[in-house]
Amino acid sequence: MAKSDSFFIRATVNGGKASAFIQTAIDLGAYVDALGKSVMRIHNIAVDVTDENGRSLDILAGGSGGEAKNAAAQFQLTTQSQTDFVLATNKSVVAGGIVNACNLDNSDAVASIVTESFSNLPQLWTNGYLIAVDTMYLGGSGTTGWKEDANITVTMECTVESMSQAAAMALALSQQ
Repeated sequence: MAKSDSFFIRATVNGGKASAFIQTAIDLGAYVDALGKSVMRIHNIAVDVTDENGRSLDILAGGSGGEAKNAAAQFQLTTQSQTDFVLATNKSVVAGGIVNACNLDNSDAVASIVTESFSNLPQLWTNGYLIAVDTMYLGGSGTTGWKEDANITVTMECTVESMSQAAAMALALSQQ
């Protein structure tokens, strides 16, 4: 199987701050052509959750009684278009994760506490994740605790590989 040098694909979805699912398409047509025996392997994915300028998100103020204000941002990378998040058992899921944050201050501020949970990232697998579809989808959502929209950016380290036409088509069909 011939391999190329690695390259990076970046995509951002504005997940908003209203808990709605928002999705953007990622065109892979320059890299993937199942009929032409070309597939893409994702080796690593890095995720950023920021405001529209790439800065830390502010969380709305906690209550006057000292209670915390919470916010979350979630993403999912799939090989099929979705209308909402799906379980990781769905065959189209490539990666997903969530960032939870808490503001302990009584004023709008960056998070006092942040936790993250990323699942199904290709770097968790021995050989990454093969993609044989020409479009992937990045879906995201931010909750109402954020002061501004939660922008979720993925950076994928990828290579292009060759497969037999039959194998590439079978993989493409399994991801649709």
